[in-house]
Amino acid sequence: MDFFSDLVLGFSVAISPINIFYLLVGAMVGMVVGVIPGFGPSAGLAILLPITFGMDPVGAIMMLAAIYYGAMYGGTITSILLNTPGESATVASTFDGHPLAKQGRAGPALVMQAVASFVGGTVGVLLLTALAPTFSQVARNFGPPEYFLLAILGMLTLLVMIGTNWKYGVISALIGFALGTVGVDLETGLSRYTFGSAELIGGIHFIPVAIGLFGLGELYHSFWQGQHLRNAEGVIEYSKETRFWPTAQDWMSTRFTMVRGSLLGFVVGVIPGAGATIASLMAYSFERSSSPHPERFGKGEMAGLVAPETANNAASSGAMIPLLTLGIPGSASTAVLLAAFLLWGLRPGPLFMSQNPELAWGLIASMYLGNMALLAINIFAIPLFVRLLRVPYRILAPVVVVICTLGTFSVASSYMEMYIMFAAGIVGFFMRRYDFSPAALVLALVLGPLAEEALRQTLTISRGSFAIFLHRPGSLWIIAVTVLLVVVLPLFQKIGRAQARAEKAGG
Repeated sequence: MDFFSDLVLGFSVAISPINIFYLLVGAMVGMVVGVIPGFGPSAGLAILLPITFGMDPVGAIMMLAAIYYGAMYGGTITSILLNTPGESATVASTFDGHPLAKQGRAGPALVMQAVASFVGGTVGVLLLTALAPTFSQVARNFGPPEYFLLAILGMLTLLVMIGTNWKYGVISALIGFALGTVGVDLETGLSRYTFGSAELIGGIHFIPVAIGLFGLGELYHSFWQGQHLRNAEGVIEYSKETRFWPTAQDWMSTRFTMVRGSLLGFVVGVIPGAGATIASLMAYSFERSSSPHPERFGKGEMAGLVAPETANNAASSGAMIPLLTLGIPGSASTAVLLAAFLLWGLRPGPLFMSQNPELAWGLIASMYLGNMALLAINIFAIPLFVRLLRVPYRILAPVVVVICTLGTFSVASSYMEMYIMFAAGIVGFFMRRYDFSPAALVLALVLGPLAEEALRQTLTISRGSFAIFLHRPGSLWIIAVTVLLVVVLPLFQKIGRAQARAEKAGG
């Protein structure tokens, strides 16, 4: 089949020494980002995106993608050792991961989560390899009306995931859309909302906004929570374990759990807006309900750790399908990745894989290699990451601020963008504090200009008639999928939240 030759092309690109180096760096950085509580992949990607300037686009995208899925591995270390998820996708891993550690089985738990993450990630990439060309082929008939609806679909599905605070999510998205209108109107040539500033003629760039909201905003919020006053006395030293490797029973009892979690996670990951968090909670809920011993869950059941770990890593691979083939980022992390593509002059969508085969298939091939590298890193570098947890936050925080500042200034040597970054950091803190959605703001800032351009092109084609959306089969399908997802995603969300509340009550 054609995709085998495409995959061979991808491996020929990915195995070059410089790309392997970038891949390993991204995997390590992703692990570190995942280990640090409160950050997660979106903050890590936003902070480190400026570092890729001057790099080859293929290597840069590989490194950023490795940070994205590498954070899924690292986030579970704190879930097991500290009962503190590194990011939201590893919340379900605390339910049984930390009880296993308290039983003196932190070593086997860390190894099993590494293997489960590898299996989930690899199964997800296999399915991505098989299905991405099909998605891309179907989407090649899309025009401006479909692109506009896809942008709206990406926003609506993310807003649905905000749940009970959907009003705050809408406000956040509207702020992002408003920021996206700053600059020169490409159709009329007039300046919009620049207030006479020459530096705003080019618009508000997403990089300082993303770095401020996710990087500084998370940092300020951690300070507000008193993170800098805490120590690492709660870390469980795996070195005191009598046994480091899992038992044969651990492997046998979870072999089918890995398969179920991987398939479920991938399917959920393909749905824009669902993401790894929902996938992990659904996998945990399904595994517990189908187990002959559900009473063991929440008390240190290995299957309760393996199920969400396979699911969240498979979901991160599944999320690459709508991103690469439709240009829809379904989460904050994939929104930053989309912004990175646009930064390099690349526009993911139906023609992306055919017009950029080296990059698209090189990225997919690198995910196979990245998962193997992360398996080795996650097992043999456990002592290093345990020590990293003991770095005082008062030392870590200034380093993050310096990286954010230097990274933002390096983009265009602009003091205005630095001011925007610090202002976005303050806004990001209050958004976290009052349950607004930084992810919706960034996603709207990225998708807003694209949606505006597509809508104007659509109305030009139809001579101002919105009926064009009802006369095109592709548009009708997207409208139907949008309605379906807006109905189905809240059900997924309720299931996940109910499961989380049940586990907290039972714990």
